[in-house]
Amino acid sequence: MLSDTNPDFGNRAAYPQIRRFPQYSGDLMRDGHVSVLVIEDEADIRQLLRTLLEREGFSVAEAIEGRDGVRQFHQSHPDVVILDVGLPDLDGWQVLERIRDMSDVPVLMLTALGTERDKVRGLNAGADDYLTKPFSRSELLARLQAINRRQRNNADPVTTFDDGTLHVDFAHQEVSIDGMVIVLTPTEYRLLATLARHQGQVLSSDQLIELAWDDPSGLAPSRVKYAVLRLRRKLGWDEGDDSPIETVRGFGYRYRSRSR
Repeated sequence: MLSDTNPDFGNRAAYPQIRRFPQYSGDLMRDGHVSVLVIEDEADIRQLLRTLLEREGFSVAEAIEGRDGVRQFHQSHPDVVILDVGLPDLDGWQVLERIRDMSDVPVLMLTALGTERDKVRGLNAGADDYLTKPFSRSELLARLQAINRRQRNNADPVTTFDDGTLHVDFAHQEVSIDGMVIVLTPTEYRLLATLARHQGQVLSSDQLIELAWDDPSGLAPSRVKYAVLRLRRKLGWDEGDDSPIETVRGFGYRYRSRSR
């Protein structure tokens, strides 16, 4: 049984740096203004993290599965996410991709995996660092302090995309074309936001399914084709050469800004 005094309670850490929150040291950690969403399926680890974090002044919410974690992230807008890789339903990598498609909130990933390949995968997916269990509570708090330091040294996050035609407000999930607001379904919004965030990069149908669909399991690549067609129609773009959402035959799709 794990306890908060046992140094071996954790998993790996990943934490991109954007939204500002109080410095994690001394009395400032006990102000209670920092909200943490813990997405972890193991009850003893969840309880241990809650006990430790609340003792240090954090406000803690919990989710035991990936989909529930994504829903709670949408609803609560936490300051920090502590995310386990080995989740049922959506795994931690999929959840991280969903979060990164919407926000640059710091994410601390917890995992028993510690190979170089896993670390590289975590960094490429949007993690700043990698912490492998077992680790001590002092190391976890030190990681949070490092997140804060890096945030204070970084510029403000990119919260909008605007190429003169398309404007996407990632914070409010709003889209407009030439100043006209376009109403999209959640999947259509995530699809467009993903393409815009990866402007110029070709994304395969499988990648888009993972990033833009709530439940990517069992979806055929043809689902992306029809979703792109519907999205183009809503945005007033045909499938011709001047469409910013380009089909790269045999590879996937990419967003290219129109020449003005």
